[in-house]
Amino acid sequence: MPRQPRQTTPGIPLHIVQRGCNRQQVFHDEQDHLKYLNLLRTKSGHYKVNIHAWVLMSNHIHLLCTAEHSTSPSKMMQTLSIAYSNYYNKKYQRSGTLWQGRYRSKQITHDSYLLCAYRYIELNPVRAGLVNHPSQYKWSSYNCNAFGKSDNLTKAHSIYDSLGITKEQKQNTYQNLFQEALNPKQIQSIQTT
Repeated sequence: MPRQPRQTTPGIPLHIVQRGCNRQQVFHDEQDHLKYLNLLRTKSGHYKVNIHAWVLMSNHIHLLCTAEHSTSPSKMMQTLSIAYSNYYNKKYQRSGTLWQGRYRSKQITHDSYLLCAYRYIELNPVRAGLVNHPSQYKWSSYNCNAFGKSDNLTKAHSIYDSLGITKEQKQNTYQNLFQEALNPKQIQSIQTT
């Protein structure tokens, strides 16, 4: 009997993490990244899930999203995982599981932690030592949120929109948030179990 989709609270932001099986690499080149983003764009639109922040690391992904329906994130992740796994297995002439079980998720129930979740996700490449600043990493939403570079995927949350009146004010305020490091309590509140 198939598993039932996970239930989430519509309108409450959700931090999603999905890792490659045994932490194996799931993105090898630009084509892989672009394929995943294209699938994410399609599936999030279909299931009415707004993506606020995202990062594609070599062996895992992070998403910050809000859904209109309680089962939308689960359905989006299921169909996204299957579609990308099929692409990956065909391209790399392999079979079997790509992802390490089901995705993990945590609801962000306090508005004060939402912007911390944005930062946690987009600072992932910095914490991993891949870049010195999130603007240097191509596969995240930072340049969209901080500089307004359109990616046809990222949609601002209302808390982001409250950062200023104009786009420039919002972007400047957002950039300034990254000058301060996340403290351990903030990180713990954002990490998925």
